[in-house]
Amino acid sequence: MAMGLNRGRKEESKANTETEEKSIEINAKMQGTLSFKDPVNLKVNGNFNGTLEVRGTLTIGNAAFVEAHITGDNIIIAGKVRGDIIAKRMLVLMPTAVLTGNIQTPKLNIVEGAIFQGKCQMVEDVLNLEELARYLEIETPAIVELANTGKIPATKDGDSWVFERSKIDNWAASGKIK
Repeated sequence: MAMGLNRGRKEESKANTETEEKSIEINAKMQGTLSFKDPVNLKVNGNFNGTLEVRGTLTIGNAAFVEAHITGDNIIIAGKVRGDIIAKRMLVLMPTAVLTGNIQTPKLNIVEGAIFQGKCQMVEDVLNLEELARYLEIETPAIVELANTGKIPATKDGDSWVFERSKIDNWAASGKIK
């Protein structure tokens, strides 16, 4: 099994700390469950059978064959995939992609030439309080306080707060998150 780990450096603008951007490339035949709790850029060029759970970007190379249930933030497919996919942010099917399975994603880009056989559900890009807490990695009471004081973009839906992911992403990128 050949597996490479590439590390690049990226600076955070607010603090003078450095974080590692992790990249993993798989050029082998594998089976099982791969699950990443930290963001990672994973590229599969070989054959994989099982379950893939990726925070960050998952790329299925054009020579890859994957038979798996796949969950990830951003998923780019250029090879052959058989299985259901949940892309939390975006799914891209490149011209060489062949996908057989059902998909759920808020954003979908199917490039001319790609083949897709299955059902597609375009999920709303809205988060509830618990989902936002996991997404931002902030305790729930802190988010409630931010929402109650108007310091975070939120809408009250009955007794519950709801958050549009795009507005939250813009809010976080502006440096207002502490």
